[in-house]
This record gives sequence, structure tokens and C-alpha cells, in this order.
Amino acid sequence: MKKIYHSFLIPLVIVSGLWSSCKVTRPYSKPTISTAPAYRDAGLSDTTNMAALKWSAMFTDTVLNHLILQGLQANFNLKIAIERINEAKANLRRSKAAFLPEVNTNVSVKQSKLAYPQSFGIFDNATQYDFGITTAWEIDVWGKLSSAKRASLAELLASDAAKRAIQTQLIANIANYYYDLLTLDEQLAVTQKTALNRKADAEAIQLLFESSVLNGVAVVQSEANYYEADLAIPDIEQKIKETEHALSVLLARTPAKIERTSLQQQKLDYDLKPGIPAQLLANRPDVQQAEYVFRAAFERTNVAKTNFYPALTITAAGGFSSLTLKEWINSAGLFANIAGGLTQPLFNRGINKAKLTTAQSQQNQALYNFELSLLKASQEVSDALAVYQSAIQKAGKRQKQLTALTKALSFNKELLNYSKNTNYTDVLTAEQNLLTAELKGINDQSQKLHAVVNLYRALGGGWN
Repeated sequence: MKKIYHSFLIPLVIVSGLWSSCKVTRPYSKPTISTAPAYRDAGLSDTTNMAALKWSAMFTDTVLNHLILQGLQANFNLKIAIERINEAKANLRRSKAAFLPEVNTNVSVKQSKLAYPQSFGIFDNATQYDFGITTAWEIDVWGKLSSAKRASLAELLASDAAKRAIQTQLIANIANYYYDLLTLDEQLAVTQKTALNRKADAEAIQLLFESSVLNGVAVVQSEANYYEADLAIPDIEQKIKETEHALSVLLARTPAKIERTSLQQQKLDYDLKPGIPAQLLANRPDVQQAEYVFRAAFERTNVAKTNFYPALTITAAGGFSSLTLKEWINSAGLFANIAGGLTQPLFNRGINKAKLTTAQSQQNQALYNFELSLLKASQEVSDALAVYQSAIQKAGKRQKQLTALTKALSFNKELLNYSKNTNYTDVLTAEQNLLTAELKGINDQSQKLHAVVNLYRALGGGWN
């Protein structure tokens, strides 16, 4: 048996070595980007990138930092992403195990009736005892198993990048909701103050009416003006609660009040450093994920190509078989065999062509998605930069507008007190313009904060 084993194995190794020299699969190389990403109107070439900052250093509000930490520890989307990484790790272990022989054991006891020659129909009971080990091993001649393993590795890396992308988005979402709450708090305070002022104005107008300084039209207009401001308060309070509830979900909490500081305590001016567009591939986890998905699709195409070639497998079996329990495990019942075989597809070539076409199409889709992810990343960075610059430009002008509107309201009120010819509509218009400008000024500050958060996320910050 030993001579038979060697006489079979040596030619088999030689043939497999010759076949392995004919590569069916292609080595992976990074895709060539047809459209290089760029930042609009950035005019920057400094490689210093704010994405390198840790999120705890990026956000100086300790209350916000505490909320982000809670979200990273409890958020369900992040937990799901971690489980997907565990799933991808198991798939990688399975693809590595495909290189090893498959081994199975079998123990059986068979009871049967045997008819002996010239027994005239007389049967005898017989018991057969079997114990055996079988193994099968597929030799990776065409690189099928290697490509499958590399595809599983790419999928693992893609799942890890997806988890980091979820983390960067989670940090940005928590920060944006937090700044929304601070903005709404400030808007609520301004609206409440305006409502109190208009209530006092309505009372003053009533006194002027009783003194025959103003007519009844001014009275009802002042009351309506007060109610308009007072009715805006419940809407803002509702938005605050809805925002708190949305933030609670990110923190894996039941809806509840969110502790926070104030808009005045936030750092509003940043030295933004977006770096250069080429750094997006290194920093943006979603772009990395898209490339890993393309890499996995590339390797799946390699696997599909190997289906057109014969699969080489080696099988072996050995064990003991006996009709008596006493002589079961001994040399008399020993058996062993080894065999090698080639499995060549004949009638399923159409199926294999369809599989290859599908794999190639999925590879092209993954490539386009990778290129699209770079363009979207460039767009998001450009948008955030534009929003921040817009808020900067409005800041000085807004302050001048508020100063002018405050003076206009004061002058109109003074004229109203001393002249019967003054129309209360002028006061009403001045008050409304001032309130609108104050609310827009708050939005300007909020716009700057959101732009910083969105730029930090767009550059890929928050996962390191």
C-alpha cells in the first residue's frame, strides 16, 4: 500500500505544481481615480488636517464630551456594527479553514440477515462493526481559495471601516443635536423676553389710549403683537423636547431632559484646517469602506473565473471493519485507501458564465460607488467650508443691523409717547424686525457651530 501511495502522490504533486504556475486569478491593485476630488474655493495646500484631532480635544464643552462618551458606549447602531465585525471575522476564519483537509469520523453497528450459498433459503444473522476516518482536501491550484480568503479579509476590513463611519456620524449627530438645543434655548429666551416687552407695551398703549393720546386701533394691535410672540413660545418648547428625544435615542436612553450649557459658553471661532483632498482616502472611513467593498468584489470575480477550470481534490479513508466485536480493532479488519480526482465542469458552463458576469457587474458597481464616495466627501467638505465662511461674513453685519434696529425701535416708542401723529404700525414693524434679526443672529452662531461639526465629520474626524 505504501508503494501505491507514493506512486500516486508524486505525479499528483508534479501536475499540481505545473498547474499552479498558470495563474487564473489577477493580483489586486487600487483603483485609478478618474476624477480627483477637490475643495471648492479652498485655496489651501497645507497638509495639516483637523481630522487628526481627537473628538475630546475638538469639542471643549465638557457636558457635550460626556454625552458623546455615553453615545459611544451605548448606541445601538454602533453595537450592531461591532457584531457585523464579529460576523466578518468568523467568515474569514471559515475561508482560512478551507485550506485544511476536511476530516470526518464514522462509528456504526449494522445488523443484517445473510443468505449463504446453497443454504436452501436459510438465513443467518450477522453484525458488522465499522470504525473509519475519511478526509477530503481541495488543492488550491487556480487560486480560488486564496481569492476567497482575500475577499473575506476585505469584507472584514470593510465592516471595520463601516463601524468607524458610524462612529464619526454618531459623534457629529450628538454634537449637532446638542448645538440645536443650545440654539433653541437661546431662541426661547429671546422670544420670552420679547413677549414680556410686548405685554408691557400693550399695557402702556392702554394707558395712552385712556389718556386720549392714541386711538383704539393701537390698543388691539399691541395686544395682537403680544399674543404673536407669546404663541411662538409653545412651538419652541415643543422643538426642544423633540430634539431632546432624538438625542436620547442616540444615547440609548428613554426620552428625557438633556443637561446642557449655553450658546454663549461655546467656542465660535475656529482655525479650520481641512488639509488637502488626497487625505480623504486616508481619513474618511466610508471612503475606505467603499474601497474594501471594491476589493472584495474584485476577489469574488477571481473566484468566479476559477469555476471554468477543474477542481483537484484528494480523498482518503481508513479504519477497521469486522463481523465480530472481538476482532474489530485489529490488523485483520484494517482498511485504507487514498484517491485523487479532477472535477471538470461540462454542462454548467452557462451557469458559470452568468456567475462571472454577475461578479464583474458587482465589481464595476463597487468601483463606481468608490468614486462616488470620494466626490461626496469632497462636496461635504466644500459645503461645510462655505457655510462657515458665510457665517463669518454675516457676523459683523448682523451686529450692525441689531444696533440699528434697536435704535429704530427706541425712537419709534419715544415718538409714540409724545406725538399723536405717530402710527403704532411703525412700532410694530420695528419690534418685529428686531425680533427677526435677533433670531437670525442666534442662527448665525448655530450655523458656525454646525459647520465646524460637519467639516470635522466630512474630513473623517472622530474615529481615531
